[in-house]
Amino acid sequence: MQSGELLQLAIGDREINLTQVLKLSGAIESGGVAKLAIAEGQVRVNGVIEERKRRKMAVGDTVAIEGVCTIELIA
Repeated sequence: MQSGELLQLAIGDREINLTQVLKLSGAIESGGVAKLAIAEGQVRVNGVIEERKRRKMAVGDTVAIEGVCTIELIA
């Protein structure tokens, strides 16, 4: 994965939280690393730094991981 790459993650209509988005997209290899990235302020949701690991995500949200990639949630 290249820095700045745009990924799309299809979530359909299921409930999903931020940590799951990071893992399922393949952008981050484990839940522990995802939680650390969130705690360190490296993750933005819709342009705003997000500190809630369990934040509920929805189709249309974008998640940017500093220096890694941006993930767009699609149906």
